[in-house]
Amino acid sequence: MKKLLSTAAASLLLAMPAMAQQSNVNLSYNPQKDTEGLIPFSANLNSPQVNDDHTVIFRLRAPQAKSVALNGAMTTIMGVNGNIPFEKGDDGIWTLKIGPLPVDMYQYNLVVDGVKMADPNNTYASFTAMPPYSELIVHGDGPMWYDAKKDVPHGAVTRHVYYSPVTDGEREIYVYTPPMYNPKKKYPVLYLMGGSGELPSNWIYDGRVNFIMDNLLAEGKAKPMIIAVVNNQVVHRNHPQHADLTFDIMEREYREAIIPFIDKTYKTIANPHGRAISGLSMGGRHTMFVGLKSLDLFANFGVLSAGDNTPEQTLGDFLNDPKANDKVDYLFIGQGGAEEKGMFNARVKGFRDALDKHGIEYEYFCVGEAGHDWSTWRGLLYYGFLPKLWK
Repeated sequence: MKKLLSTAAASLLLAMPAMAQQSNVNLSYNPQKDTEGLIPFSANLNSPQVNDDHTVIFRLRAPQAKSVALNGAMTTIMGVNGNIPFEKGDDGIWTLKIGPLPVDMYQYNLVVDGVKMADPNNTYASFTAMPPYSELIVHGDGPMWYDAKKDVPHGAVTRHVYYSPVTDGEREIYVYTPPMYNPKKKYPVLYLMGGSGELPSNWIYDGRVNFIMDNLLAEGKAKPMIIAVVNNQVVHRNHPQHADLTFDIMEREYREAIIPFIDKTYKTIANPHGRAISGLSMGGRHTMFVGLKSLDLFANFGVLSAGDNTPEQTLGDFLNDPKANDKVDYLFIGQGGAEEKGMFNARVKGFRDALDKHGIEYEYFCVGEAGHDWSTWRGLLYYGFLPKLWK
């Protein structure tokens, strides 16, 4: 009897479809496709529902609400300015269908009676240095370059907690080590930062930097490296003197805490040529105003969706250094297609114009049609920055 039950159970498991629809069983490339006819655990509706034609259905049960709308990164791709309203049904369920959308991951919020909130039916949400938002994952026919792939070796991500004498507290740093990591071998280190609203975990869960690096290594497109994902929140972001304080504090954090911790914990190439610093938005400005002023620490730089309108004042020492090109191994500047066409380009252009004026070598890269969001930053890493680093 036990044998018959075991055989029946095995047959049932083999017959089950691939888990998706927010089952959170596997690291699925299509987790929001309706494959099982179930709603997410603890939810009361299936939202979002992503169809194979790349259309998306959002649902919210809110019978007392006066208005519900969608706010998110996908609106840039759709060419929509502002929020997209839902329609209310007689059953009190608000519904919105959009698309088709390009295959990608998008962050979004629902706006209910003017209050921005995460989608209460979506189990894919991000905890950040700002109120949480939800993730929309529009799938293709298989795993993308930012997904976990079956036949690709995976590196490890370790969360370290260390004491910082600079902030006088315990802080966190996430460290990626490549597949087949050899603790006796020395590796170059990329120090990677987020923006005003990010924590180190966001480069893992939203940025997918570990899977991107796994896939690049498997494709032979990048060099093995350690990636230290740094918390660059060192002053309350709403502090009135944030811009005046953050850069000096962040430089001290690198010199006195972060780099000593990484060099002590891992086998690293402990010189400027073995170190790179990069970040998005605020992290891009940290790359400029900490990294480019610390050429004794770093020789490789990735400025993502960032720049400066007055670089002659803020980066004068670097710009006027006659040996700058000798000290810099690689300087990468990148942004998204919608950023290049919008207000974010002013700072990027100001920075590039100053570099051109002073004859400082760099590579500029514009990716996709997305704006100031993770679609851009993932693409900049995969298509632009990481393949050229230490090549």
